[in-house]
Amino acid sequence: MAAVGGRQQWLVWAAVVAHVVASGAGFVEDLDESFKENRKDDIWLVDFYAPWCGHCKKLEPVWNEVGIEMKNMGSPVKVGKMDATSFSSIASEFGVRGYPTIKLLKGDLAYNYRGPRTKDDIIEFANRVAGPLIRPLPSQHMFEHVQKRHRVLFVYVGGESPLKEKYIEVASELIVYTYFFSASEDVLPEYVTLPELPAVVVFKDGTYFVYDEYEDGDLSSWINRERFQGYLNVDGFTLYELGDTGKLVAIAVIDDKNSSVEHTRLKSIIQEVARDYRDHFHRDFQFGHMDGNDYINSLLMDDVTIPTIVVLNTSNQQYFLPNRHIENTEDMVQFINNILDGTAEAQGGDGLLQRIKRIIYDAKSTVVSVFKSSPLLGCFLFGLPLGVISIMCYGICTADTDGGIDEHEADKKENGDRELTDEGSEEEQEDEKNGKYTELSDGELKQKDIMEKKKD
Repeated sequence: MAAVGGRQQWLVWAAVVAHVVASGAGFVEDLDESFKENRKDDIWLVDFYAPWCGHCKKLEPVWNEVGIEMKNMGSPVKVGKMDATSFSSIASEFGVRGYPTIKLLKGDLAYNYRGPRTKDDIIEFANRVAGPLIRPLPSQHMFEHVQKRHRVLFVYVGGESPLKEKYIEVASELIVYTYFFSASEDVLPEYVTLPELPAVVVFKDGTYFVYDEYEDGDLSSWINRERFQGYLNVDGFTLYELGDTGKLVAIAVIDDKNSSVEHTRLKSIIQEVARDYRDHFHRDFQFGHMDGNDYINSLLMDDVTIPTIVVLNTSNQQYFLPNRHIENTEDMVQFINNILDGTAEAQGGDGLLQRIKRIIYDAKSTVVSVFKSSPLLGCFLFGLPLGVISIMCYGICTADTDGGIDEHEADKKENGDRELTDEGSEEEQEDEKNGKYTELSDGELKQKDIMEKKKD
């Protein structure tokens, strides 16, 4: 009875799951060739996928959840998905080059999503990009509310101006990464002092920084550099985004679960440099820490012992390791200065040899990971082809050897036959000699008889 009851519960649970999945799929529209003409009246969040893609299959239940959530919250954004292999021409027009590709389509603009593939992150991206480019902050209360929700906050202060036009232009480009706000000067906290108006201000790390065109250069480049906190918990997605800033990334590679003095000390050193030396390094360096060395090992193609410090150049895959132990903040500052003045040795890179090394490393890593996760599958995938190739090679080598022997034997037999045909066997040769001797003897006898008759 218990077994029957357990089976019934399992069936009920499976039915609930199937209903949820089916419901989610109902909020996600399957798009076809008509989408190209019909989309402009709405804002669309689209997953371009391939049926055979494993990452696409993994995203599918998350995408169904996104469809449900967006519908329940009354969002104007419609959620859809398109088989990019069946409608390749449309996918190509939207710049789809890999699977899955997530895009938010708003009028004539298409925004790529490159963050973590989680429901909350995708929805946050959709709401940010679908909303107004510049969001007004009408009161101090609203400003304080927004500041609590955002670790990095960009605010334009002032009236109409060329700077505001540039700010709007940059917002249309970088809205995929961060929010953009506007406010009057009296809405800002009392501790904020602006040298002049209009101004663009970023609030982060417990303080604020004002954009200076002469010192900071192009507004777009400045916002792109400042859109991260001074110190970050770096993961693979964050490191990928940091590549767009053009900064070197100085990170302490530690184990977050390890509370030993060495792990804590290196993390504190990086934090102190990020905070106390911002004016010296913030234009060229991003600081943070990374939990575990798996990602770094694959990036450097080497086993990095933790805790350690590494500086990455994400633009050309170079990296720098300190040539001596980092004991304090001064040692870290000296290491950074050596990188800036070119005296620190750069390793790695994207040259030909490194690319070949990368191919070999990736192939080796793939084989090892397959064997670790499933030895039987590894034997089937790699052992079977190797066995077939070995048998083929053996067959080819064996065929060549036998053919050589047969050919040699045939030559030998042919030569032997030729010898027998030309000269005969030893017995035949002996008989021939004897026959010749007999014939000559008979001639001599005849000649002798003739001579005897003449004499008579």
